[in-house]
Amino acid sequence: MVGNDIGNAELSLGDIPSFKETWPRIEPFALTFDGYKYWGTIEKCAEVAARSPATLTHLRTCLFFEARRWAHQSSEPDARSMKRIRALLFAIKEKVKSGDLR
Repeated sequence: MVGNDIGNAELSLGDIPSFKETWPRIEPFALTFDGYKYWGTIEKCAEVAARSPATLTHLRTCLFFEARRWAHQSSEPDARSMKRIRALLFAIKEKVKSGDLR
């Protein structure tokens, strides 16, 4: 989709924006994982994104789905969504720090 995919195994802490960043700095990172391609369909991606994320892949799916959702709305995430997005970034960073790259 975007052409700058970063696989979980290649993901470094430097790739992950701080959870304090603004949406314009977070969105490009969110699109380094193509959830539609990974899960095979938009519907499966949406299903996974709706669940409580447990793995790095699920966390990245949720972040990707948020990016696509807000792009379709042609706006930036509201405060409630940014709180979730920041929590996802924090959790992604923790997974990478710990080496849990599933």
